[in-house]
Amino acid sequence: MGDVAGRADEAPDTRRPQDTDGAWAAQLLDHLRPAGREPRRVVGWLGPAVGAVVCLRDARGGLLAGEPLALDETVLADLVTGRISAAALEDGGRHVRMVGIPHPQQGPAAGAVLAVSRPEPFDRRAADIVNRTASVLELLLRERELTEAGRRLRRATADLRLAILQLLMVEDTVSARRVAAGLWPGLLEADAARVYVLEGSPADRDRLAEDCADVTGGEALVVRCPAMDGHVIVVTPRPAAGERLRSLVDGRPGVFLGGSLRQRLARTATAYAQAISALAVARFRPDQTAVFAERTRPARLMEPAALRAWSAGVLRPLDRLPHHIRAELLATTRLGLEFTAVNAAKVLGVSRNTVRARMDRVETLLGTDFSDLTTRAAAHLALNTEAAREPQDSDEPPPPAPARLGDLLTSAALRTWADDLLGRLDGDGRDLRGTLCAWLAADSNAERTARDLGVHAQTVREHVRAAEPVLERQLLAMGSDLYEVVLAHLSTGALAVPALGR
Repeated sequence: MGDVAGRADEAPDTRRPQDTDGAWAAQLLDHLRPAGREPRRVVGWLGPAVGAVVCLRDARGGLLAGEPLALDETVLADLVTGRISAAALEDGGRHVRMVGIPHPQQGPAAGAVLAVSRPEPFDRRAADIVNRTASVLELLLRERELTEAGRRLRRATADLRLAILQLLMVEDTVSARRVAAGLWPGLLEADAARVYVLEGSPADRDRLAEDCADVTGGEALVVRCPAMDGHVIVVTPRPAAGERLRSLVDGRPGVFLGGSLRQRLARTATAYAQAISALAVARFRPDQTAVFAERTRPARLMEPAALRAWSAGVLRPLDRLPHHIRAELLATTRLGLEFTAVNAAKVLGVSRNTVRARMDRVETLLGTDFSDLTTRAAAHLALNTEAAREPQDSDEPPPPAPARLGDLLTSAALRTWADDLLGRLDGDGRDLRGTLCAWLAADSNAERTARDLGVHAQTVREHVRAAEPVLERQLLAMGSDLYEVVLAHLSTGALAVPALGR
């Protein structure tokens, strides 16, 4: 191997003046344009420009661009450590130039090495092109590194936002505030907040999330939903945030907004379910937005003290558990009853097996079976009553008699509501009410219902789907709407009251 840097091996420049007019410099500068900033393209241009084989390696010897070249490892070590900045070698008819590309955070050490090999000596023009190309590559590699660092930072920030949301979902507001305080001071200092869910196309979600962060001005927790690819979740205590988010939806086809009522931070999971329910309504609204409506809910038609006493009795077996474990089980079960186990797992940041294991434990403690739809509806009622309990509720006197679910369901106000709700179906000649009742009795299994009624399963699904706009509730999707309709059937006696809480 020949001499190292310091030897002038450039051949005399015998090219004509018009060949050195700098046209190559303009071509090289083109690679700094926004559309062409790619080291591989620069390396691909350099080879034909000087009639050589080109190799760009990182400091550890990894190939970044070009073709592999057998190079003197001693000289490479000197370049990488910064002992020399460039080298010109001759080896058996090969003429090699190597240039160290510095890294701003490594002092004299090189972050990469550009090596160029060709059969003839390097004239002044070729040597100049190589040196200038090394400078351009230094800029592009630095830009790539900064871009990658920015991407990692954005990913870490997004993961942190998701972690805060997941802590709120399991009612761990103390930890959520502690984590948020470092990056977003004051964000979760308020005791209550609203949850909004924006829906758009998965391809545009990143842009939608950035727009949400911009319009809320750092006063909201903006999270890309881990369960639904097109959803962005926004948790904010600021009253004005709702109007700002609506401005994103206005005139934007295919983007919808659903919002919750203002809820305590510990009830973030409830607020999220409300926002999802409102989102379903927003899809049919001209302005593409909706806020959860405080329509008449079955729980509001039951005697409050008796309802709270009943729910406390149902959940009493969990009271022996440590507080954090109890809260974790209750929050997981609420989400598991509201959504599928898979989606609940994604929202909570755990595996679906973990969700199922927690729900199985709650089933065991309560001595019940969540595979029964009426039991799920009753458990959903108990869990949400417990979640809505205010501190002052514990001071109220107990009801004069033990609370029973059957008594709660047969109150005059609830029976009137149930008759009115289900009576809307009587005007349809297809007997939607009969099909719906049979479908609920079969735990919302269309095939079983079809066998019981002697019809096709598709007919059952069509009848249930036809009942949705009449009742103004989603039935084919698991959640609050379905459980309300179940409670209506329990109140009228069309379905048997489950054993939960007896």
